Amino acid sequence: MPVLDPNPQNGQRKMLLVFGSFFAIFIVIAIIATIASP
Repeated sequence: MPVLDPNPQNGQRKMLLVFGSFFAIFIVIAIIATIASP
């Protein structure tokens, strides 16, 4: 079973969405930290 399925099942799509949102939040926090740092 490939990690990135072209047609993922419902559970895999949900897991991918959770990882994607977590990664996006991490990037936003990193950008805010970079701007806030002197």
